[in-house]
Amino acid sequence: MIASLTGRLASKHPGGVIIDVQGVGYDVLIPLSTYYQLPPLNQSVTLVIHTHVREDAIQLYGFLTQREKDAFLLLLGVSGIGPKLSLSVISTLSVDDLASAVRNDDHRVLASVPGIGKKSAGRLALELKDKIEKLAGPVDHRAAKAAEPSSRLMDDALSALTNLGYKAAEAKEVVKQVLASRNGETPLQDLIREALKELAK
Repeated sequence: MIASLTGRLASKHPGGVIIDVQGVGYDVLIPLSTYYQLPPLNQSVTLVIHTHVREDAIQLYGFLTQREKDAFLLLLGVSGIGPKLSLSVISTLSVDDLASAVRNDDHRVLASVPGIGKKSAGRLALELKDKIEKLAGPVDHRAAKAAEPSSRLMDDALSALTNLGYKAAEAKEVVKQVLASRNGETPLQDLIREALKELAK
């Protein structure tokens, strides 16, 4: 099993990357939280890897932190939650927000994740209640990215939201509203989180 990969970042988009390791390209699916913090293309990157094996395929899932991988694995242990939905949870909620929602039995926050309905939110809260403390630990402190131009921000945000299953027209309106409320200046990660909150209403 592959536990981690270090190599050249050959390609990236909100849902995945290709890492070139000595001439071999590895296709890795990633959460948005990892995408936000990737280095520029062609620079070196290290991802913590979960190798998901099925009868018909082997898929790699990558994370910048072990904590995110641990959260992903906990989510995989919940009945009815597969890798695609687990990745959606990690993309929408930070590990701390996920842990807080589970501890507080906050179904509204859990149900804000695309693909998670009221029943799934209740199941997540119930089944993770006694396991969520495994995620306890120091919060990752990373420098926030500088605000990017609004047009670039909008393009990146729309790409991320449509990748999560939202309709482009609906997502565009919400992103415009969030940008307008912040005078067009906000880190991409904050823009996505605020847009997701609005779309979940």
